[in-house]
Amino acid sequence: MRLQKTIMHRLIPLFLASIALLPAAAQNGARPSTWQGHERLDFTVRGRDGLLILPAHPAPGLPWIWRTEFFGHEPQADLALLALGFHVAYLNVQNLYGAPTALDAMDAFYDHLTKNHHLGPKTVLEGFSRGGLFALNWATRHPERVASLYLDAPVCDFKSWPGGRGKGKGSPADWERCKAAYGLTEAQALAYPLNPVDNLARLAEAKIPIVTVCGEADSVVPYPENSGLLAERYQKLGGPIKVILKPGVDHHPHSLKDPTPIVSFILAH
Repeated sequence: MRLQKTIMHRLIPLFLASIALLPAAAQNGARPSTWQGHERLDFTVRGRDGLLILPAHPAPGLPWIWRTEFFGHEPQADLALLALGFHVAYLNVQNLYGAPTALDAMDAFYDHLTKNHHLGPKTVLEGFSRGGLFALNWATRHPERVASLYLDAPVCDFKSWPGGRGKGKGSPADWERCKAAYGLTEAQALAYPLNPVDNLARLAEAKIPIVTVCGEADSVVPYPENSGLLAERYQKLGGPIKVILKPGVDHHPHSLKDPTPIVSFILAH
């Protein structure tokens, strides 16, 4: 018995020392891999899959951009920012369309990244397509946590997409899921007062800078019903916004071949 105790007393410090030598990511339960030549960490936060891409040389203050949907699609701006020392983050909140349940999950993800990975207190929110609902709604909930918004062919009113109540195609299956995510009936959804285009006052008061990249001929998320209306109303409220309109372009391709205008906007704010 004494021999066993002696062995255990010797092994415990060795075990604790080995834990201390593990990378911080492993201690946090993250699974390391690579993405586009950069270190990638995958983990779960309150049952939802999240990931973080690490720059080779982190910039002072650990700035980061948060892709709210479609991670890895047309990543020109993400890659350019990684090269400049930004982290890139993503949380899977698919099929929640920016509803309060999604925003609660995003709150937990933000806490995880700022507390466990020590990222900066303000993020750049990146909303591609339906990701615009997540980005704009979370920014409205927490303007103090947002440095700027980069939107790309964003949904700014769920009546336009997936509702299809304007000139766009809509998506009946997504419309049913969207109403369920918000807990709304058809009539309640059509009268919902908190779509981003109707709920810009807090963002404008906080002067959150927005850059939105859009196809002029977008048939899925029509520009006039989404970014066009957003820009018009945001400017009237005194909010800073830059629109990059691509003549003759439909919903795809997203982003810009040369992301310099997007990156320059983000760096300026």
